[in-house]
Amino acid sequence: MNKNLYILPQLPYPYDGLEPCISSEIMTLHHQKHHKSYVDNANKLLEKIWEAREKNLELDFKSVLKSLSFNVAGHTLHCLFWVVMAPTNSGKNQPSGKILEAIENEFGSFNQFKKEFSQAALSVEGSGWAALTYDKENDKLLIMQMEKHNLNYYPEHKILLPLDVWEHAYYLDYKNDRVKYIESWWEVVNWEEVEKRFII
Repeated sequence: MNKNLYILPQLPYPYDGLEPCISSEIMTLHHQKHHKSYVDNANKLLEKIWEAREKNLELDFKSVLKSLSFNVAGHTLHCLFWVVMAPTNSGKNQPSGKILEAIENEFGSFNQFKKEFSQAALSVEGSGWAALTYDKENDKLLIMQMEKHNLNYYPEHKILLPLDVWEHAYYLDYKNDRVKYIESWWEVVNWEEVEKRFII
């Protein structure tokens, strides 16, 4: 039986599909190297856990589970990151429908949301993510920062729109200019996908 649970997904567009905002070189490395490493490492850690169970071996659960959390979170966030972006000639740069209504109710305007989200992405300490999330219990949108992949995460909040601000996501194109990367990224947000995640 193949015990590998995690599989690297195909991108929903070609590697050059997000140019000029994100280059083909960045997308290729990001997907084939970085995302693939999270998939491979998560599967190796699962194999280690299964082997320990089968052979009744001692396992450093603190270390293994911390690493598993990091790699599974990295895989999950990247799977979502790819689909909330679309080529600039087919994506919608402004939200509409229920997600726009919810953004305006929570933040006052789309521009205010965009400002707050961009500041969250810019100020993530070290490597991490910014994300728009939905708290279904309180019917509320919130912005979160996730250092690395899995720190400062809000439990039970559905992630609607994540932005990867690890340097590998932009350095080849923008060097250390994270501000310019964030500004360009808004051009490729797939608001139809964000809306779909919000209403389901």
